[in-house]
Amino acid sequence: MNTGAMFLQQLVNGLTLGSIYALIALGYTMVYGIVKLINFAHGDIMMMGAYAGYFVLMAAGPTIPGLLGAFVSAMVLCGFLALAIERLAYRPLRNAPRLNSLITAIAVELILQNFMRVLPFVGPNPRPFPTMKIINLSVIKGAEGTLLSVSNLQLIVFISSIVLMVLLNFIVNKTKTGKAMQAVSFDLQASSLMGINVNRIIAITFLIGAVLAGAGGVLYATAYPQVDPMLGYIPGLKAFVAAVLGGIGSVPGAMVGGVLLGIVETLTKGYINSQFADAISYSLLIVILLVKPTGIFGKKKTVKV
Repeated sequence: MNTGAMFLQQLVNGLTLGSIYALIALGYTMVYGIVKLINFAHGDIMMMGAYAGYFVLMAAGPTIPGLLGAFVSAMVLCGFLALAIERLAYRPLRNAPRLNSLITAIAVELILQNFMRVLPFVGPNPRPFPTMKIINLSVIKGAEGTLLSVSNLQLIVFISSIVLMVLLNFIVNKTKTGKAMQAVSFDLQASSLMGINVNRIIAITFLIGAVLAGAGGVLYATAYPQVDPMLGYIPGLKAFVAAVLGGIGSVPGAMVGGVLLGIVETLTKGYINSQFADAISYSLLIVILLVKPTGIFGKKKTVKV
């Protein structure tokens, strides 16, 4: 494979991985944009979605209907789980110091991880995730043979991520609920005075973020076919980095940050060394924040005294 073909292949791999990061990062950025909370349990909600998909695929088999069932079950489970967490853990602390909410988010993260570890039908050991047979689709061919190969699983991951992100963009920008979410994000107290049910909008925000995380969990486990109770830790951390990189609180920023992070990670693995991928990804965040502290799409906010 020549240099140009290798770069193109790594770019495709990066777009696939980055689209998953972007999908998960949207949950971080939406919640932060409205309640200014870093929901560190978000990655573990993704893990719960991956396990929901795992059990459905084990029962139905790794087929297209089985994968659709896995998506639906993961999204429904994660949605209900997020509503319960928001109502029981975060809502009582909404007016408390932010450090309290941050500690609570970390506690919820640990509870979800250890809850799955002690369940007898889950346990702490990794399990292979059922996936469809990989079929490599030759997209570009040259005199030297195949220059770019895209698998059916990569197409499923990428197309599913794009569809969900387009759907989210429609909800946020074109629906009444989306307009209310933007209003609450801009000024929570004023929105309440204008008749918006703030508790309901915040709950919907957690719900949408968790639904995307559930889908992201199934997609991540499809791309990297293994599940365990710690599955959501690294992808959740990477998605948080992507959200900050793009400008936390910005939906387009989360999308761009996720894709950029995925591309940088795969190019590092392809051209340098896979052991340096994480270090370079986090270094990119530091460089961006040194140049633009609010992230790529972030905006400076003036605090009146």
